[in-house]
Amino acid sequence: MNNRLLPVGLLLFFTGIWLSCSTSNVEPPAAYGVTPTASQLEWQKMEYYMFAHFGPNTFTDVEWGDGKEDPKVFNPAALDCRQWAKTAKDAGMEAIIITAKHHDGFCLWPSQYSTHTVRESLWKEGKGDVLRELSDACKEYGLKFGVYLSPWDQNHPSYGTPAYNQLFANTLTEVLTGYGYVFEQWFDGANGDAHKGKRQEYDWDLFHNTVYAHQPHAVIFSDVGPGCRWMGNEKGVAGETNWSRLNIEHFEPGLGAPPIDTLRKGNVYGEAWVPAETDVSIRPGWFYSPRTDDKVKTVTQLMDIYYTSIGRNSNLLLNVPPSREGRIHPADSARLMEFKRARDKSFENNLMQEASLQATNTRGNLPAYTATNLLNSDYDSYWATNDGVSSASIEITLKQTETFNRFLVQEYIPLGQRVARFALEAWDEPAAQWTMLAQGTTIGYKRLLRFPRTTAQKLRLTIQESLACPVLNTIGLYNTPESFDAEDAANVKEKNPFFDVSPDKWAVTYPDGGDLFKRIIDADINTGSIVPQLIKIIIDLKESHLLKGFTYIPSYNSTEPAIMRYNFSVSKDGKQWTQAKKNAVFSNIKNNPVRQDVLFDAPIEARYIMIDPLETTLGGQEFIIAEIGVITK
Repeated sequence: MNNRLLPVGLLLFFTGIWLSCSTSNVEPPAAYGVTPTASQLEWQKMEYYMFAHFGPNTFTDVEWGDGKEDPKVFNPAALDCRQWAKTAKDAGMEAIIITAKHHDGFCLWPSQYSTHTVRESLWKEGKGDVLRELSDACKEYGLKFGVYLSPWDQNHPSYGTPAYNQLFANTLTEVLTGYGYVFEQWFDGANGDAHKGKRQEYDWDLFHNTVYAHQPHAVIFSDVGPGCRWMGNEKGVAGETNWSRLNIEHFEPGLGAPPIDTLRKGNVYGEAWVPAETDVSIRPGWFYSPRTDDKVKTVTQLMDIYYTSIGRNSNLLLNVPPSREGRIHPADSARLMEFKRARDKSFENNLMQEASLQATNTRGNLPAYTATNLLNSDYDSYWATNDGVSSASIEITLKQTETFNRFLVQEYIPLGQRVARFALEAWDEPAAQWTMLAQGTTIGYKRLLRFPRTTAQKLRLTIQESLACPVLNTIGLYNTPESFDAEDAANVKEKNPFFDVSPDKWAVTYPDGGDLFKRIIDADINTGSIVPQLIKIIIDLKESHLLKGFTYIPSYNSTEPAIMRYNFSVSKDGKQWTQAKKNAVFSNIKNNPVRQDVLFDAPIEARYIMIDPLETTLGGQEFIIAEIGVITK
C-alpha cells in the first residue's frame, strides 16, 4: 500500500465528492397542501390588468341596464381599441377583460344566439365586432385578452327556463372559440330572482366544462372560482389575512357564496387553490358617465389600493370604462400614467440589494436554500428551513445606514402557502435593542408592509408561525413617497361633492326629526342619518327647479344598510305628486355603495322631492342616507 499523501488538488476533489454524497439526501421541500396550477401561477405573476365595462349602459348613464334598451343606443362613433390597449400597456397592465355581455344581455359581438347585439346597433351599420377589435389590439400590444359574460340576461326570452343554460353555454362557446387565447373567464352570480325578476337555476358544471373544453388554461373567476375568487367588496381592499385556499364544495356564485369574511380571508386549510382577485373602478361607477369625469380616483387613492390588493396577496383588476366615443377618457388615461410613475418611483431602488443576510436555520446548510437567494432575480430560487422548523429569523445587514418605510416579502407559492404569522424589526443602535416595525399574518405570492419612516442598518424578519417549513423567494426594502401631487385638491372634491343646486336653504319636511335629518342635506358625505324604518323622506328645495334627476349617497361602508329599491316622486306644491321612478333599483349598491346618479325619462319642474324606500341592501327596515341632491344640468 502506498502511504504517500494525496496531492492537494486530488484531496479537494475527493472531499467534494464526500460532501456531495453526505448532503444528497436533503431533498427540496415537499409541496404543502393544495398548490396553484401552472395557469394560476402565471395569472398571479400578472398582478395588474384592466377591466373595461362597455355597452349600452355607457350611453344610457345607468349601472345595470334592464335589457329593454334600444340596441341602436350603442354607437361609439370613434371606437379605438388600439387606444385602449396602448393605454393599458403604457400603464404597466398585463391584460384587458371586457364586459362582452352584461346583465342587460347586450352582446358586444354579433352573436347568433341573441337579437340584442352590436348587429342591431347603429355602430358600423351593424357590421362591427368589439371583441374582434379588442382581441386584435391586445395581440398587437402584447396583452392578454379576457372576457366577462354575465349569466344573468334580462333580454333573452329563454332566461328562466331549462333551455337557457345550454343557450348560455353555446354563447360561451361562440366567444371562447372565436377570438384566440382567453386568459380569464369572468363570471358573477347575478340572478334575476334576487332582483324581483326571473330565477334561473344555473348549471355551473356545464359552464365550467364549456370554458375548459375550449380554453383549458383559462382561469375562471367567480365568488368561488374555481380559478380565482372575488374579494368580497368593490373597493380594492383585500383581507389583512388572505389565504389563497378556499373551501368551495356546496357553495356557488351569488347568493350561494361563502360569507364575505370568508371570501376576504380565504380558508387556512381550504380544499382548493382559489387565490383572490380584487376588482375596483377608477371612477365611482363601473360604466362611463360624463358626470364622473372629475371624480377619477387620485394617485394617492390608487396607491392605497395597490397596497391593499397586490400588497395583500391579491391581483388587481382596475376598471377603466371607455367613453361614449369608444376611447379611454383623457382624465382616466392621465391618472393611469401618474399611477404608473408613482409605482415606478416608489420601487425603483431596492435598498437591500447589497445587504448581507444570516438565517437562524437553512435547509441542510446548503447554498441551494440560503437566505441570499432572496436577493436574486430568479423566481425559482428560495430560502427554506429544515422540515419540522416552523419558526426562524433572517437578520439583514444593509451596506450602510438607510431610511425606509416599505418592506416586500414573497413566498414561493408553487410549494404552497405556509406562513401564518411574521414580524419585521429594526435594530435601534442607540438603545441597543430591536424595535417592531410591522407584524402580519399571511404572506402568499406578495406582501407589502407600510410603516413610518425608519433609519437603521440592521433589520430582522422573523417567521413566527408556519404550517410547514417556511419557503420565501424575495424580499425588498424601499423608501417611498408618502403622498403624491394633486392629492389635496382631489380630496377637497371628495369631501365636498358637486351639487347642481346648493342644499344650504333646503329643509327636510318629513319625517320631523329635527337636526338629525338635516344631515341628509348638509353637503357633507361624511355625515348622515340613520332612518330606523322604511318611511318616506320629503325635502323642500325652497324654490322650483327643472329637475333632470337626483343623487343618493349611502354610507360608503358596504356592511351598513342602504336603500336598494325605491319610488321617487316630485311635486310643485308638496300636495300633488308626480312619480318619476317606480319600483326602481340602485344598481349594484350593495357591493359598490357609492354616489348614485339617477336621471328621469324627461325633465320635471318641481320644488319638492320625495324618496320612498321599499327595500334595503341588508333586508331590514333601517337604512342610512349620507346625502340627497338634485340634478339640473
